[in-house]
Amino acid sequence: MIGKTLSHYRVVEKIGAGGMGEVYRAHDQRLERDVALKVLPTGTLADEAARKRFRKEALALAKLNHPHIATVFEFGTQDGVDFLVMELVEGVTLSDKLAGGPLLEKEIARLGMQLAEALEEAHERGVVHRDLKPGNVMVTAKGQAKVLDFGLAKLVRPDVASATATTESFTETQGVAGTLPYMAPEQLRGEPVDARTDIHALGAVLYEMATGQRAFPDRQAAQLTAAILQLPVSSPRALNRRVSVEMERIVLKCLEKEPENRYQSAKEIAVDLRRLGRGTSTTAPAPWQVPRGSARWGWRRVGLVAVALLALVAVLVGSNVAGLRDRLLGGVAPGRITSIAVLPLENLMGDSEQDYFVAGMHEALITELSKIGALTVISRTSAMRYRNTDKSVPEIARELGVDAVVEGSVFRVENTVRITAQLIEAATDRHLWADNFDRELRDILALHSDVARAIARQIRVTLTPKEESRLAAARPVNPEAFEAYLKGRFHWQKQTREDFDIAERYFQSALQKDPNYALAYAGLGMVWIMRGDAGFQAPSETFPKGTAFFAKAIELDDSSAEVRVSLANHKTTTQWDWSGAEKEFKRAIEINPNLADAHFFYADLLLALKRTEEWKREIKRARELDPLNDFKESYYGWHLNYLGRYDEAIPIFQKLLPTGPNKATNYLGLWGAYYKKGMYDEALAAAKSYFAAIGDHEFADALGTEQGEAAYRAGMKRAGEVMAARSKQRHVPAIRIARMFAHAGDKHSAIQWLEKAYQARESPMMRLGVFWDWDDLRDDPRFQDLLRRMNFPE
Repeated sequence: MIGKTLSHYRVVEKIGAGGMGEVYRAHDQRLERDVALKVLPTGTLADEAARKRFRKEALALAKLNHPHIATVFEFGTQDGVDFLVMELVEGVTLSDKLAGGPLLEKEIARLGMQLAEALEEAHERGVVHRDLKPGNVMVTAKGQAKVLDFGLAKLVRPDVASATATTESFTETQGVAGTLPYMAPEQLRGEPVDARTDIHALGAVLYEMATGQRAFPDRQAAQLTAAILQLPVSSPRALNRRVSVEMERIVLKCLEKEPENRYQSAKEIAVDLRRLGRGTSTTAPAPWQVPRGSARWGWRRVGLVAVALLALVAVLVGSNVAGLRDRLLGGVAPGRITSIAVLPLENLMGDSEQDYFVAGMHEALITELSKIGALTVISRTSAMRYRNTDKSVPEIARELGVDAVVEGSVFRVENTVRITAQLIEAATDRHLWADNFDRELRDILALHSDVARAIARQIRVTLTPKEESRLAAARPVNPEAFEAYLKGRFHWQKQTREDFDIAERYFQSALQKDPNYALAYAGLGMVWIMRGDAGFQAPSETFPKGTAFFAKAIELDDSSAEVRVSLANHKTTTQWDWSGAEKEFKRAIEINPNLADAHFFYADLLLALKRTEEWKREIKRARELDPLNDFKESYYGWHLNYLGRYDEAIPIFQKLLPTGPNKATNYLGLWGAYYKKGMYDEALAAAKSYFAAIGDHEFADALGTEQGEAAYRAGMKRAGEVMAARSKQRHVPAIRIARMFAHAGDKHSAIQWLEKAYQARESPMMRLGVFWDWDDLRDDPRFQDLLRRMNFPE
């Protein structure tokens, strides 16, 4: 196999082997990078039906994009060899690392948390690993864990992989996927598996990291199987006295025999391991964290009274009251704070089903703080990058460029909600302030306003009368409608066809509970607009419905900056009402100066109108407010392409591709940059990757494999003709077909299809004046006529 070329991957060396195939280092000759190429065992995919099933499953795995999951790039077949192409992870396997004995607890907590986060990401997308073990975990030189082979145990045929039931290899024995020492009881019994099966495997891995031994050390398969099914696990502390009580509790809870007795989600494990890693799992709560009604609440009140009396004494003797208070309560006087980040709130309810609620609380709190013009508030998208992080507050603050960080938690009992918030000074990692805020669910909006105003007071930010008015204008909500809205928002943010359908049902449910709920109408508007924008349905079907829902939302409540941004985007993408859109963007920024989306999409409009100097101002502000948003960074790369700054754009797309979402967006930008630079072979490879990312392999295949400009143009022509023919059977955005003919040099066909895109009011038409695909058409009178009809300024 060494030296052989499969597709455009040249095999360099063998780096591993197992029940699921041999693994080679290979060189991707198109994108000039090394990859891991797994060659499946002969006969794994016995027929074309099996191959199609595998391709479908492999595409699902390719959607797993997470810092602690090795990315799947593609699946291919050549000369009877079936192979999977994956990210090449350099480092050592966890099994090799454990050859030296147990790890220190801090390292166990850190690596275990990373593994739990990887499982959480996969489980949220419906993927169960089924074969998590130290051999499937790589640890990089920087100490980062990467999980390999997600879901592959499910894909390999039972009669192909190892049928020998040993303790080392039990993959797909008798139709059961997994490696015996790490398998859960339900797995061994051939019962359905779910996320909790992976949690059992994670417990076995944590046990081995903590003790240097397997949870069930029997060597013979029969005895090992019996032990997993029937015998309790030995105490980790009995094997290693350095294991803490809390670590033992976490491990043993993962290894419970019955799934319902284990952790019910990987996120719960990550939270406990993070606490343990930070040394906070057994720390007594601070006075402000003691719940009202608890045994310690009375002592908290006594303590506060004592502080007040001491402060009075201090006044009488001329002491510094603030300094005395700070010494007594451990507080400090903060430096000047003008920028802040709200880290993801912790779910204290012990129920992962309430994650949507906590996410909604986090988003709402950021929204309220963002209304304060004197304060820079980091967008939720960037803040979410630090969910379950093991980084310190100073590290986070440096990366986000902020002066302070807010940490907090959410606890809910029936219709009562408590938010606990703590303000931490970034430079010193000192806690400046903390408090609890309690409200009935119907007053949840007022709760967020209370927290925002309290933080403003602590950092000595002066609110304008308008800001005071907005923060005080929180209206009561119907609790059931509010919950339905949060669930709809939670699914809408996932941006898939299925999640749009789920989101629509929740938004409709919210309106059944409260027919005048403006946010629910706005949610429906976003669903319908995005269905058309993503190409799931024809814009002629979706945009009119979106327009009607947005109009209703504004009629009911014109104070939402988010709704106004959605309306502005609708005016740009479907109505080409440039001045109307600009008015909405400016109004949104007035209401919420820190809304990154408002600045970003306003910048997008300004660049489409070729107002470059104003674009610079808005794009700079958007990137300050949302510095870690891969989606916005990808579109910033597009902006650089519009300006002809291809050498600046290309590294952005290349950096985002391995781990970031929106692969199609990045490949399209890379394709455009290479095309404009005359790098036709690279442009062709990027084009194929783009079509693969959106699931249109037929179009990718039509591009061919020949090299050079002439072959590139011919391939584009072929693909355009295939797309045009396919558009008669199903919806294919006309602008995609126009792009192919433009790249082929067929100006007449390109403009014909652009005319169809114009008639359908396809959203990418808003960038007609700057998009790189149309540079060769700009002198054509028919193209200039299109620009005039779209109301672009001269």
